[in-house]
Amino acid sequence: MKCKMDEHAGLCNCTYSSCERRLKCCDCLHYHRKKGQLPACFFNAEFEITYDRSIANFIKMRKGQCLPA
Repeated sequence: MKCKMDEHAGLCNCTYSSCERRLKCCDCLHYHRKKGQLPACFFNAEFEITYDRSIANFIKMRKGQCLPA
């Protein structure tokens, strides 16, 4: 499967601009999964900018938000 980096440019909200995995979604997902984390695209802007990619931080962000049924 060919990477669609050009298509990801408008979707990636990662502010860590020097990351070698930026716009390479497959590489990013595998990297964060190995570390027990979630990639930036799972976080809103307020939480993403902290660079805390932990699952606990994701839960903290989602706490109190209405989730779709």
